[in-house]
Amino acid sequence: MKKQFIIFSLSVALLSSCGNKYATVADNALKPTVITEVVPNDTDDPAIWVNPNDSTDVMVIGTDKHEKTGGLYAYDMEGKILNKVIPLDRPNNVDIAYGFDLDGEKTDIAVVTERGTDKIRVFSLPDLAPLDNGGIPVFEGETEKSPMGIALYTRADTSGNKIYAVVGRKTGPSGTYLFQYELQDKDGVVVGTKVREFGNFNGGKEIEAIAIDNELGYIYYSDEGFGIHKYYADPSKGNEELAIFGQKDFKEDHEGIAIYKASDSTGYIVASNQQNNSFNIYPREGDTESANQHTLMAEVPVSAIECDGADAIAMPIGSKFPKGMLIAMSNGMVFHYYDWQIFQDIIDGK
Repeated sequence: MKKQFIIFSLSVALLSSCGNKYATVADNALKPTVITEVVPNDTDDPAIWVNPNDSTDVMVIGTDKHEKTGGLYAYDMEGKILNKVIPLDRPNNVDIAYGFDLDGEKTDIAVVTERGTDKIRVFSLPDLAPLDNGGIPVFEGETEKSPMGIALYTRADTSGNKIYAVVGRKTGPSGTYLFQYELQDKDGVVVGTKVREFGNFNGGKEIEAIAIDNELGYIYYSDEGFGIHKYYADPSKGNEELAIFGQKDFKEDHEGIAIYKASDSTGYIVASNQQNNSFNIYPREGDTESANQHTLMAEVPVSAIECDGADAIAMPIGSKFPKGMLIAMSNGMVFHYYDWQIFQDIIDGK
């Protein structure tokens, strides 16, 4: 892939975020194709689900973060709320996995961190029915719990998919900041078994955003204000840190991470440059010199304000999203849907 380094001047304009807050964005910021309906409290993190039996059936799952009265929401491609799970006690991040073996059935799942109860919650897709008998406790025995970030890793196995949840917390010690759990079926209920503790932390702010590349087998997580860390996703490959990148590319906080998969092995790592209201783009497959070296290719200004969480998908979704889309949380209690074609044009220098 030809590497290009494209930084757009971020001359500032004032923009209202859904009428509820003014913040600075670039005057050339990309406009979302769709903005979701407003939730009661505070959107935080989205994930995209595609029906395995009908690729035209696409749904966005997003968290509404609040103590006691938070929730998990499902949106259609027009941003309309289809379904919700309420109340949840400060749900933070959410991720999706396909084909979990549950009571003899292949079941797609959404897993969300619930900070108020120190648990992760598991729901079936698309109906958002609970599968966890009230939740799976995480960071048991630890002084510091408060789960925030989550990403799911699916490893194909001879006996079926093995699905793991990598969970981060509000604060924790460097080296064991993240825990990894294998999710398993126990008499029709999803349970978790800890298989790994890992994750270096610079100690400046916190770790929240986590993304996993199933095909290439890597975990990426944002060490806010410091950089993006890279590890193997398979716990059997050990806890060697493979890379830290993006250390000089962000105005302040490194936030939501999404992976745009152009093929099984190529595409982009997309990370929210939160205080700059932009996304930094890195080569998914790494630089030509090294698969574990990721050099900034482009910075794309967006209209999303102070984006925490993001997700991306490469498949075409109707006429509005011919090359897929990026979903970004924005202040104003909404999510933005962006047409990836516009991102691609900027990356390609068009």
